[in-house]
Amino acid sequence: MLEILSRFVLHPLWDLRDSSVRMRTYRELLRSQWAPIEQLRATQARRLQEIGRYAAAHSPHYREQFKQAGVDPQQLTLESLQRLPLLTKTELREHTEQMLSDEFARDQLVVHKTGGSTGQSVVVYLDKLWQQIRNGDELRANHWAGWYPGTKVMAIWGNPPQPDSWRAKLRSALHSRMIFLDTMNISDVTLREFVEHWRRERPRIVYGHAHSIFIVAEWLVQQGVTDLHPRGIVATSMMLLPQERVVIERAFGCKVINRYGCEEVGLIAAECEIHDGMHLNIEHLVIEVLREDGSPTAPGEEGVIVVTDLLNRAMPMIRYRVEDVGVLSERHCTCGRQLPLLEKLVGRVADYLKKADGSRVAGVSLVERTLTRITGLGQMQLVQTAIDRFEVRVVPTSSFDQSTVSAVEQELHEVFGANVQVSVEKVERIAQERSGKYRFSICKI
Repeated sequence: MLEILSRFVLHPLWDLRDSSVRMRTYRELLRSQWAPIEQLRATQARRLQEIGRYAAAHSPHYREQFKQAGVDPQQLTLESLQRLPLLTKTELREHTEQMLSDEFARDQLVVHKTGGSTGQSVVVYLDKLWQQIRNGDELRANHWAGWYPGTKVMAIWGNPPQPDSWRAKLRSALHSRMIFLDTMNISDVTLREFVEHWRRERPRIVYGHAHSIFIVAEWLVQQGVTDLHPRGIVATSMMLLPQERVVIERAFGCKVINRYGCEEVGLIAAECEIHDGMHLNIEHLVIEVLREDGSPTAPGEEGVIVVTDLLNRAMPMIRYRVEDVGVLSERHCTCGRQLPLLEKLVGRVADYLKKADGSRVAGVSLVERTLTRITGLGQMQLVQTAIDRFEVRVVPTSSFDQSTVSAVEQELHEVFGANVQVSVEKVERIAQERSGKYRFSICKI
């Protein structure tokens, strides 16, 4: 009853109190997802023109960018957009002041700071309207997982927020309805408490970092806990490996919805209930996938993901290189939605490992292949400290022995050459980043 009350009464009333467009955006997106692709592309093109005009008029950085590229900001199109330079994380940090709109005072803006797990933390400013619209984006993606406003959620998350006032506690109990397992403190004791907490609260959705959900799921399988049955599972913030998906779905008896986004531009793509690729959020973003020479990839070809934010006026983000690698699809999902598909995420640029000949290897893909081919490996992290030196951290299973070490060494020799030095270290857990995320592949060169 509380879920129904929260969904149909409290959430709309809260938005009315806050003068928010969050729920209105949510309802609009539930309609637009079924619109013909021509209509969706027309909306995207109109918003691209609007943000181009606005950025040139109010952001000194983009006024100069349009001028240098010889692009008319009054008539920005998908074709002319490609003549503008890419915005990197380094440039974002160095040109923050010049990128900000002259229409907003700082105290009017929402501040987001990225976790910096790639070594480059950045600060992004949002206007409050765009913050509300971003929240509406998430509500639509939640909907695909059976997570509606007011649904009780078990969040498997690091450093969870703690309500520190009676208003915040009331909002938590009636509005967000989210309970937490802090992944910064996972042990047999906290996991048993988690199970008891679940049985008391009976959440309908599991939400969290993909690998954190996997760690919990693996423990549930080992302990024979079979009575935790959510309506949906949403994995976010990092790569969801195929073998992790299998364990999670076995533990909870429920399919996983995979989701992709970042603090800088919000939700980029999410799976629907069909689980066959991730629908791109083209109503609010332009998503490109590019080769290293800047040309667009063909469908099915790996490339760097570049995003243009169509609605953030406080700090326009045009052709932002998010440092992830993905693959676009030309397929259409059988769900009937016309939103284009991201076939898959391949990993971060920073997670690519380097070979002596200058070529690169997708570290996450290598970890995935190694885990499935070599017995004795529960989890693994590859760290490249030099062009010819690797540190491998392994969480062993009961079948781990010297042959496992030899197989790991042989795998890396086959990929990177016989002269590379490989050290294998057994660990109890793969360490988290400060953000609570995990990285399976790290290149330090």
